[in-house]
Amino acid sequence: MTQIGRDLMAGPPPVHLPPDPAQERLSAGVDRREVARIFPASPFAWAAMAGQSAEGETDDPITVYAYARVGYHRSLDMLRRSGWKGHGPVPWSHEPNRGFLMCLALLALAARDIGETDEWERCSTFLAETSPEAYQALLGGLEG
Repeated sequence: MTQIGRDLMAGPPPVHLPPDPAQERLSAGVDRREVARIFPASPFAWAAMAGQSAEGETDDPITVYAYARVGYHRSLDMLRRSGWKGHGPVPWSHEPNRGFLMCLALLALAARDIGETDEWERCSTFLAETSPEAYQALLGGLEG
């Protein structure tokens, strides 16, 4: 049975994650460690942890990599619960998706920084395919 008016060859519909309560807390200035303790499943909390580390809290790229990887995997769980089947668009324009997209970009960058070239390529390609806008905003067209 086909659905009238829907192009079945167009691929899966965009995924829109639900609002992330950690985002509001982070925006209000609550310490990111506290936010991660309260909301351990939050992509925004882990992106904040990885991002802060990447901005100079530590000179250890392994720390950034670890935080970003946790956020990436917690994000995959949320995406699947929201109907994502492992591929398809996750629009940057839908703000609750940005935690996942930031984790993916930070994971790609950290992988590159520790010499994990295959993972850098895999993650940066995944970001470009999932959300070209996020790729442009977060990686700015960086090349390996």
